[in-house]
Amino acid sequence: MLIAPLDRKMLRDLWHMRSLAAAISVVMGCGVALFLLSRSMLHSLELSQQSYYNRYNFADLFATVKRAPDSLIERIGELPGVAVAERRIVVPVNLSLPGMEAPASGRLISVPDAGRPRLNQLFLRKGRWLTPRSDDEVLASEAFVEANGLELGDRFSAIINGRMEELSIVGVVLSPEYIYEIKPGDLVPDNRHFGVFWMNEEALQMAYDMDGAFNDLSVRLMRSANPAEVIRRIDELTDPYGGLGAYDRMDQMSHHFVDNEIEQNRTMGLFAPSIFLGVSAFLLNVVMSRTINSQREQIAALKAFGYSNIEVGWHYIKFVLLIVAASLLVGIPAGAWFGWFVTGMYARLFHFPELVFRIYFSTILAAAGVSGAASVLGAMGSVMRAVRLPPAEAMRPEPPAGFGPTLMERLGLGHLVPPILLMIVRQLERRPVKTAFSTIAISLAVAVLVIGNFFQDSIDYMVDAQFNLVQRFDMSVSMADPVSDRAVYELASMPGVLHCEPTRAVSARLRAGPRSRRVAVRGLRPDSTLFGLVNMDGQEMELPRHGLLVSKKLAEVLRVGVGDWVQMEALVDKRPVRQVMIAATINDFAGLQAFMNIEELHRLMLEGPVITGAQMLVDPRQQDMLYRKLKETPEVSTVMVKQHTLDSFNRTIVKNLGVMKRINLVFACIIAAGVVYNSARISLAERSRELATLRVMGFTRQEISSILLGELAIVTLLAIPAGLALGKLFAAWMTAAFDQELFRFPLVVTHRTNAWAALVVMLASAVSGLIVRRNLDHLDLVAVLKSRE
Repeated sequence: MLIAPLDRKMLRDLWHMRSLAAAISVVMGCGVALFLLSRSMLHSLELSQQSYYNRYNFADLFATVKRAPDSLIERIGELPGVAVAERRIVVPVNLSLPGMEAPASGRLISVPDAGRPRLNQLFLRKGRWLTPRSDDEVLASEAFVEANGLELGDRFSAIINGRMEELSIVGVVLSPEYIYEIKPGDLVPDNRHFGVFWMNEEALQMAYDMDGAFNDLSVRLMRSANPAEVIRRIDELTDPYGGLGAYDRMDQMSHHFVDNEIEQNRTMGLFAPSIFLGVSAFLLNVVMSRTINSQREQIAALKAFGYSNIEVGWHYIKFVLLIVAASLLVGIPAGAWFGWFVTGMYARLFHFPELVFRIYFSTILAAAGVSGAASVLGAMGSVMRAVRLPPAEAMRPEPPAGFGPTLMERLGLGHLVPPILLMIVRQLERRPVKTAFSTIAISLAVAVLVIGNFFQDSIDYMVDAQFNLVQRFDMSVSMADPVSDRAVYELASMPGVLHCEPTRAVSARLRAGPRSRRVAVRGLRPDSTLFGLVNMDGQEMELPRHGLLVSKKLAEVLRVGVGDWVQMEALVDKRPVRQVMIAATINDFAGLQAFMNIEELHRLMLEGPVITGAQMLVDPRQQDMLYRKLKETPEVSTVMVKQHTLDSFNRTIVKNLGVMKRINLVFACIIAAGVVYNSARISLAERSRELATLRVMGFTRQEISSILLGELAIVTLLAIPAGLALGKLFAAWMTAAFDQELFRFPLVVTHRTNAWAALVVMLASAVSGLIVRRNLDHLDLVAVLKSRE
């Protein structure tokens, strides 16, 4: 097979520059791998979510009522835009598992005795369906079963309407309603202490005296439906029956979390690959500039032999595209492997019947297109110089740089500086553009290393603040219904309770013009010591005497500020509607939260001193006794143990973020090594003739090594503080990009992270210096000096 002369030249040049090309290919390959990982994971999550929703008829709207007759569901089904409306019974229960002292809670959901649900259908992973009319069989969620090591046929106890009942697991299921299975009010799943169960409808009707009635409904809409209008009509119909307000998927907890993860993947799919591909394009620009400058005579000869400007330009573009092709050979397998690894991580967090990582050919084409475009754009400036270079001009050597005294010499300090150091300073000062480019390249490597550790710093700070400064209690309980505040004294008298404070939570819809959000308004005592209102900066806020204290994010969503008024529509009890002032905002870590003085909340709700929960400080020595007492208290619907939540957070969120951190750090170390090595090799290639001349003049290997490596050391030291500042800037950009309704990350970059980034870059600089030092030892003086003056 014949190879064109220009192609032979290109392959020969590539072979001579193989180490530089390999380093750039690896850095670019990291960008390709991250692009494939994020985009393919995004596609996999979206496809798994949509196919699961469609196949198992996930509802579009949801509503809860106190108690409504079955006839109401027929009226809802006749509303314009409603395709299917289905009723059911949903109740919270306390659980008692063999071998577990700590209280667990669950949710019982009714399914038809005859047939299957039409909406929110279940995927049977193993076991069998419920026997008709059985009152002790349940289908259990897979997450709960696996977390507790349960098997088919295992039995556990549940307090159903005040009576302890023994239940048997006959099937293990998944539901599109609980892809992210989480207890109401929590932000992280605790599958060991919370589970979802499905039970025959007749059994739940008898247990809760709900014959011919329901308390929960799901709705599937027609394609042409107006969701807001349907919600309004449903609210009108359910209001006489204690309706808590219909809501769409956006307010459905599981869907909200999955959508949040999809959005994070979309953001990361733009941010991380952009850094790697941008650095690769920058390196290619430097390498191509050096290559074209060293081949001026060859370019002149090519043009003299009749090659057009387009042919010469295409020759160097193909050189770049070959490096891109090598990066794809590195990045595609790496992206596939990391994707397979991350899919396993997601499968433990999100419960789909099947979550398969697939790299689509279109995604590979997109990765090739993005990396190719970035590389060509990066090299285009150098290529255009080659194209515009006249043959006569190209035959002459590149003019030498201007010479003159350095700043230190002009200040009269030159005699204080050793000659070798003076030569280094002269070289850096006389080529400011090259020095700036080298400094920027290495500073980008430092910044990437900072970003690789930033999330760990942010999560550590957030966990410490949330579980020590905000949640100062050991345990909290929630009541099935509002009870008199005398319950606080009863809880305080239980074994091991050292201190107890009441809370009142009200489900409400806050409106500001056309914008609204469904939130839980939490009433607290002004002198509360067990719950801290703490900003991200660690500063504690006071609970306002009047008005609402809301999350800064909630204020942004509603587009209101301090002093503005919002409409607060309570969705429980008498459902009063009031105008309430935004008294203050708090820059908190998670969720859309609203707080109010508990006494003012009582007045707003037109009620006496009632509570829906309590927070407790507990003596750990009597914790087991307290657990047993709470299990026997029917008014208590759920118990949250802070240590269990923290353990769950560490098992899920922190563990998954730790995996992503290690992946990012691997890529960050690669980019740092690649950038520093390229800078060192390019400096050697550009100055090899000068260094060889110095050797002929009598300089030792040690002295010429000091010149070259001294330049690298100074550039590295200049780049480190710039890179640390750039890294914090990138971290600030990421906190803004991830500022979402579910989670917000504080901007925290610790000294440990900065020291780690600086150490890795200095280590990469030292290793690169040793490699370059070895090349200097083998410098061919005669070959290097064979050049025309």
